[in-house]
Amino acid sequence: MGTSADISGGQSRSQDEQGLAFEMVTFQSDQPLRLDSGEDLYPVVQAYNTYGTLNADKTNAVLVCHALTLDQHAANVHPATSKEGWWQGMIGPGRPIDTDRFFVICPNVVGGCQGTTGPESINPETGKPYGLNFPVITIADMVRAQVQLIDHLGIEKLFCVAGGSMGGMQTLEWASTYPDRVFSAIPIATAARHSAQNIAFHEVGRQAVQADPEWHNGAYYEHGTRPRKGLAVARMAAHITYMSEGSLFQKFDRNLQDGDEFTYGFGPDFQIESYLHHQGSTFVDRFDANSYLYITRAMDYFDLAAGHGDSLANAFKGTETRFCVVSFTSDWHYPTTYNKQIVHALNAVAANVSFVEIESDKGHDAFLLDEPEMFSTLRGFIDSAAERRGLA
Repeated sequence: MGTSADISGGQSRSQDEQGLAFEMVTFQSDQPLRLDSGEDLYPVVQAYNTYGTLNADKTNAVLVCHALTLDQHAANVHPATSKEGWWQGMIGPGRPIDTDRFFVICPNVVGGCQGTTGPESINPETGKPYGLNFPVITIADMVRAQVQLIDHLGIEKLFCVAGGSMGGMQTLEWASTYPDRVFSAIPIATAARHSAQNIAFHEVGRQAVQADPEWHNGAYYEHGTRPRKGLAVARMAAHITYMSEGSLFQKFDRNLQDGDEFTYGFGPDFQIESYLHHQGSTFVDRFDANSYLYITRAMDYFDLAAGHGDSLANAFKGTETRFCVVSFTSDWHYPTTYNKQIVHALNAVAANVSFVEIESDKGHDAFLLDEPEMFSTLRGFIDSAAERRGLA
């Protein structure tokens, strides 16, 4: 606490088509953001959305951390894509994160491209977009920026930090580095360190972006273009890891896109090919290619044990935070074994932890989908934690 901060930017109250009231806000600290690289980043604008009402003693705040390609529009219709919020089933009146009881904050991460400072932002030293002059960031840097935001809101201790995938990494970083400020934590479908396999998939994506001649060594903004083809291929490769073999079989099997015969060409004969092309083409309309490079690198660098003598248990030593760790049986991106490593580390320090492996054929993205067991599990955990916090 105690960081002096100024508001710079705007605040708007809105109500989406389903009637959920929310605010879209921007915040700029008057303090530079010290990065793990040793650099100071300033200014840093953070775009975030809020849902619900902060109570008088500021004890009902839930911080929701988003995954790699998502953003602050967790529970409202996205203003750019007109799609539902990515966690609309989880957040809202009467939902597991009940906005009638809790004040929900969802910020776009540093390095992102939805209003928070990132490589697409203007570098005050040059008057041009940062591009590759943007400093390399880490998961800890993202969380450090969020601490500035939470300080600005006057919240001493978050009731809960929750997120899946990269959001789970931020959740773990919060619980480890700021244990006195996190009453409960919900890391979902995540890992305490990025595996060689996941680093490999990210590198394929980064190379696809950088091989696109429209990338211009990261300075494509100045050329009035975008590395659309490279970013689309990166998205296509990554999207495969978000699904399971079973879900691909059920959705597509070997079904042809048009007709009953091969075209004997290299167009998208199969439905799965057409689906991936669609995923790639829609992604490039909403995401910045350089942000993709920076955020994937931040995930690659994440290794929570590395800063604690290579002992993950030490990262949680003395914690009083209550944890609920969730994994999915068909998630091969962040499989149950990765999540159990977190649970074992928490058990080693006698932390208060619950663990649920949910039977699902939807792969890694199950945490974003309609999973009744996940909803009921988290509802029970949150209700119990709220009672302990005096919020019931």
